[in-house]
Amino acid sequence: MNLTVLIADDDPVQRRLLEAMVRRFGYDAETVDGGEAALARLDDGAKPAVSLLILDLVMPDLDGMGVLARLRKRGGNLPVIVQTALGSIEVVVSAMRAGASDFVVKPVGAERLMVSIKNALKSGALEDELRRATRRASGALTLQDLATGSPEMERAVRLGERAAKSQIPVLIEGESGVGKELIARGIQAASDRRGRPFVTVNCGALPQNLVESILFGHEKGAFTGAVDKHVGKFVEAHGGTLFLDEVGELPLETQVKLLRAIQEGEIDPVGSRRPVKVDIRIISATNQNLIEKVKRGEFREDLYYRLNVFPVSVPSLRVRRGDIPELARRFVARFAAEEGRRVRGLSAEALALLCAYDWPGNVRQLENAAFRAVVLAEGDELTVAEFPQIAAQTVGFDVRVPNAPSQMGLTMAHPPREIVRVEMRDPNVLKLLDENGNVRRLESLECETIRFTLAHYRGQMSEAARRLGIGRSTLYRKMKDYGLSEEGEARDAVA
Repeated sequence: MNLTVLIADDDPVQRRLLEAMVRRFGYDAETVDGGEAALARLDDGAKPAVSLLILDLVMPDLDGMGVLARLRKRGGNLPVIVQTALGSIEVVVSAMRAGASDFVVKPVGAERLMVSIKNALKSGALEDELRRATRRASGALTLQDLATGSPEMERAVRLGERAAKSQIPVLIEGESGVGKELIARGIQAASDRRGRPFVTVNCGALPQNLVESILFGHEKGAFTGAVDKHVGKFVEAHGGTLFLDEVGELPLETQVKLLRAIQEGEIDPVGSRRPVKVDIRIISATNQNLIEKVKRGEFREDLYYRLNVFPVSVPSLRVRRGDIPELARRFVARFAAEEGRRVRGLSAEALALLCAYDWPGNVRQLENAAFRAVVLAEGDELTVAEFPQIAAQTVGFDVRVPNAPSQMGLTMAHPPREIVRVEMRDPNVLKLLDENGNVRRLESLECETIRFTLAHYRGQMSEAARRLGIGRSTLYRKMKDYGLSEEGEARDAVA
């Protein structure tokens, strides 16, 4: 799913021109004929979310300045590019002060519009990430901060919002990397415990001999090496939330103590003579089927039903592919800012690749892939070439590694560096390089273009000449030069 650009203009010719350009850039485009219609489309939750608005300043019902004022009052952060036929400094300054990201003057050229769109999307994504990072650092990250447009993920968010209104124990289920901890943090931020401690425990990474000490604490001298008193994670989370990630990895003997802590609201630190009262909310998460572990005797049944009071299932990324473009855009904006790279976004082909891949590592894998691509990027836009490992595992994309040149018997300390080229398998794409990696001659490119046009329009000479922008006599002459028949078949094409 591509990003959606909304075009608001009362001129039908201008709308069609802008729509054609936007679609050519690789985005989905929608058009409306006025300001009120634009606001209504932005409020339509049944349709895909709008990522960018191209707004005409002069419209009959509600002009562009009125739309900008309404958007500012709503408090949204939608990037807006305004277009005007006047181009006066006063109009531009007023629009930018009202919240516009950029402006273009009618009639806008394709290159100018493409640069403006990419800059606006990058700026909007970066602002989103900065706000999200600030909220996360302050413990105020909400469930609404999660990028989602899929029904499955929206259901998980709604369940999280309901769970936040009570102290009910929550079990978050989902594959590794889907964002279970973000859901847990969002539940805390939406509850009356927001702003209080949120303590995370990775149960699968706890040393077997220190599990109880880490969770419940210990007294000084309780065992060999206990030179100081340790309060434990339960006490650290007092008044807030304890997030038990991968809870299915807890040993059976620790599960007994955990059950008592949940039931009685108190813990027994190792070596302590008296229990300690704790006021915490338990949110647990797992990537396993706990009920199967219960059947195998690997997880206590009574603890399972204590934890699984309010289950929330988080879908995998391959189930909600519509969220991939927005997630990728956010990650690229953040990493480009952190690494100081001038990367404005992703090409349409790169987005198509990311949406086609299955992502076994889910959101975490997508985040890491975006990080690597930003670091390796040589241009201002990420292309398929920045994701070679992903392309190699995706149907419809090809990775070719040329053979290293002969070293003529020389011994090298390091193997020669391999150049990886990634390309889409599209038979209609005109190749600019030959098999040796050199740019093809103009005659060869022109010959192939004419041959394709003749085949595409089934030998209709007038139509082919019109589409190529040349006269019939010129077309006949070039066909004779290149040895092409009127049926569009090559006899002696220039190589």
